[in-house]
Amino acid sequence: MRLKKYLYKKVESTNNVAIRLIKQGNESGIILTDQQTKGKGQRQNKWISMKGNLFVSVFFEIGKKISISKIINLNLKIIKKIIHKKINYIIQIKKPNDILINKKKVCGILQETIFKQNKKYLIVGIGINVSRSPKINNYPTTFLNNYSNKKFNRLELFREFKFLYEKNLHLFGV
Repeated sequence: MRLKKYLYKKVESTNNVAIRLIKQGNESGIILTDQQTKGKGQRQNKWISMKGNLFVSVFFEIGKKISISKIINLNLKIIKKIIHKKINYIIQIKKPNDILINKKKVCGILQETIFKQNKKYLIVGIGINVSRSPKINNYPTTFLNNYSNKKFNRLELFREFKFLYEKNLHLFGV
């Protein structure tokens, strides 16, 4: 299945855009924005969205019986694979939704499910610190460009996410 691209300059939250698109009848897609004004994190936390970083949400219908733990593991595996291709450092997963490099957070994932007309949809919000990272007390952060001589291109990363999700949608019980 091909994911339709939705490109924005500025949104409150890519996950909120995905919810709106599903409610309007869109079955699947991938959203990219240059800026989020109210990025969302786990447990009602805020995702600090700094300019130059990657803000993406993927949404699609999933099987009703797929477990949350399988969903989490599949998303972490896909995202870790993309980052690992780019840098030669140990990448760790901090459950339930963070990816770390050298024990510092580089990526956060927010997974939400909604129902529409007896169908279950998954929304995967992905925030990756590409060119900058916020300073958070008692929570070390980092960014991808710290670990490579070549600067990362957000659009190239976006295309890789689109490709890998399209290739692996069947694993989500689609």
